[in-house]
Amino acid sequence: MLAGKIYDPHDGGLRELSSRAHALCLKYNSTPDTRFKKREKILDKLLPNRGEGTYLQGPVHFDYGVFTTVGKNFYANFNLTVLDTCPVTIGDNVFFGPNVSVLTPLHPLRFEDRNPYTHEKGYITDKEYGAPITIGDNCWIAGNVTILAGAKIGSGCVIGAGSVVSGEIPENTLAYGVPCRLVRKITAKDAISLKKELF
Repeated sequence: MLAGKIYDPHDGGLRELSSRAHALCLKYNSTPDTRFKKREKILDKLLPNRGEGTYLQGPVHFDYGVFTTVGKNFYANFNLTVLDTCPVTIGDNVFFGPNVSVLTPLHPLRFEDRNPYTHEKGYITDKEYGAPITIGDNCWIAGNVTILAGAKIGSGCVIGAGSVVSGEIPENTLAYGVPCRLVRKITAKDAISLKKELF
């Protein structure tokens, strides 16, 4: 699965691993954000590969959690969804707006390949695969962004609200749209200190 090959989601303990993650998400989501220590203990199990200063507003939804790595000072607003059937790697100082989805799974285009079938062991399953997602350091991913399997977002990028990212975004780039497209480089001229109207 992690190598991006066709896999059986019911095989090799994957069903138990995903059920565990779903139960931990439910527990996290029902814990008030004022119960910081309790939430941290849940994240120790759900998202063990996280840097210092990780804060997930919640609700959160992870397929596995253990296949996601986030750097220090990661922040995610409401309704984060991470389907980590392949590795998800997020750098330091990355901020997510509300309703961000990070989706590594892929499914066959032909229904003949995609539809459920009966495994030789007697249970119903399907053919799934995926591709990893990487987000560099110091990125801002705005609200309602969907990041698709195989996407690579370079360090220092800003992805505008409502975008669908399916390819590679070079570092220090402002990009947005459906599909997400490069708009321009982010430069020193974008410094907040130059926006006198804000002070």
